[in-house]
Amino acid sequence: KSPMNQTTEQLSAIARRAAESRDWATVSACANEILRRDGRSAEGHFLAGLLEKARRRPAAAQAAFSRALEIDHGRYDAAIELVSLSIAAGRSVEAVHLLEAYEEQLANSPRYLDAAGLGYTKLGLHERAWRLYERANTLQPDVPSLQAHLAACAVYVGRIEEAKAIYRSLLQRSPDHQRNHYELSQLEHARDRHHVEQMLEVLRRTALPPERNIFLFYALGKELEDLGDWDEAYRYYRMAGDAATSVSPYKVSDDVEVIDKVVATCSAGWLASRTSVPPVHATGGTPIFVVGLPRTGTTLTDRILASHSLVESIGETFLVPATLHRVAGYPASERMTPATIEQAAQRDVASIAKGYLEGVSYRLDGRPFFIDKLPAPLRPFVKHVFPDARLVYMRRHPMDACFAMYKQSFFRFAYNLDDLGQYYVAHDRLLGHWRRVLGSRLVEVRYESLVQHPATEVRRLLERLGLGFEPACLEFERNEAAVATASSAQVRERIHTRSVGRWRRFERQLQPLREMLESAGIAID
Repeated sequence: KSPMNQTTEQLSAIARRAAESRDWATVSACANEILRRDGRSAEGHFLAGLLEKARRRPAAAQAAFSRALEIDHGRYDAAIELVSLSIAAGRSVEAVHLLEAYEEQLANSPRYLDAAGLGYTKLGLHERAWRLYERANTLQPDVPSLQAHLAACAVYVGRIEEAKAIYRSLLQRSPDHQRNHYELSQLEHARDRHHVEQMLEVLRRTALPPERNIFLFYALGKELEDLGDWDEAYRYYRMAGDAATSVSPYKVSDDVEVIDKVVATCSAGWLASRTSVPPVHATGGTPIFVVGLPRTGTTLTDRILASHSLVESIGETFLVPATLHRVAGYPASERMTPATIEQAAQRDVASIAKGYLEGVSYRLDGRPFFIDKLPAPLRPFVKHVFPDARLVYMRRHPMDACFAMYKQSFFRFAYNLDDLGQYYVAHDRLLGHWRRVLGSRLVEVRYESLVQHPATEVRRLLERLGLGFEPACLEFERNEAAVATASSAQVRERIHTRSVGRWRRFERQLQPLREMLESAGIAID
């Protein structure tokens, strides 16, 4: 029937079904007709918001959802939709306030409990997310997407056994679900070939092209490495990386250009040319930025320091790059570019400090120090803006660091050895620059020393940061705070040395990478 012949309630139902199937033409027709009849219809504006969101027009979606909420303050669905838009735009505090205001009204809506949980997850508030995911799954059990979100959050909050059980249950129902195979493989050390054979059977049965098997390839590589089948493990790691490279538009030169722009722009003179900003302690705790390449021990160091009574961790917020984007005049969602670096370097440091501190304020509980894990190329900006901030750089053996990144699905520059080598060489050049510029203000920690001599190295680190020793820092595995990184499961263990020198089991396959690093003057042995 024509929309003209439907009641408003019927139009709403038709539009919502259409939205589920992504039939946006029907959503548009229904929303327009509802609003034609009543320009103050909260439902009409809400549906218009869904349409604008699908069209990737965030400003128009924001206006529509805000109008719906203005007309009807009880529209929790509009509020939670606004949460996702606020997070994407880097307005974290605004998102938190909306979640807190509407959380109680979500009690009987599994869909929006789950959506609110995702909001809290993106904001790094995993304990709050957990209770919403639990409620959603209680109200509507056995929904795979709701269960998957609950399992992921279980890992973040340290409920590893619960996460395993959920993933196993999901795989019983959908044995070909590659992402769930991957997530399960990351949670335990394989002790036999049972799961390996299950995954190989999925490959045989589905016969998908390589680009559709990326997560399964990474999972097989990981479990075969656990079992000591080094050649076969590497074969699957390479298949995963090659498949990811084949469908990724990524160019390593883009990242290298950003690093080179930082080196060229952020000199010792620039670092000293800051204008006056309020002391950090006037607006919150003093930041401790833990930086370094992924998989070099940054999460381990974060957990050690966050076990100190004077220190809290706010995780990896990405608020420094988001703030730099905003002050440079670019959307927070854009990737970092040389232009962003150049523009941000010229901006008033007070605006950067204000934007960053406002953005992290919802995470702080008033302790004297807080930790934020920071993307490595941006460490100059935090010393420029916050000269009293502590800056801890994690350093790991080049080959172990590179191989650890190569084995993960998260890092686009590490999908193949050539890109990885180029990125590492550029990063090493950046580290040399900051050693020259920052000198002793850069607190370096060697991963191998930390895990081999934790008592000595933890005391040394705390002393350099101006913190007294506390035994809890050596018992960080007892820290129950949530953590959401590639190391979420591993950092729940006691400190160990199993990952030191692991690359040597793959020395033959990694020889091209070694030669690339050595030719750039990077010592391997």
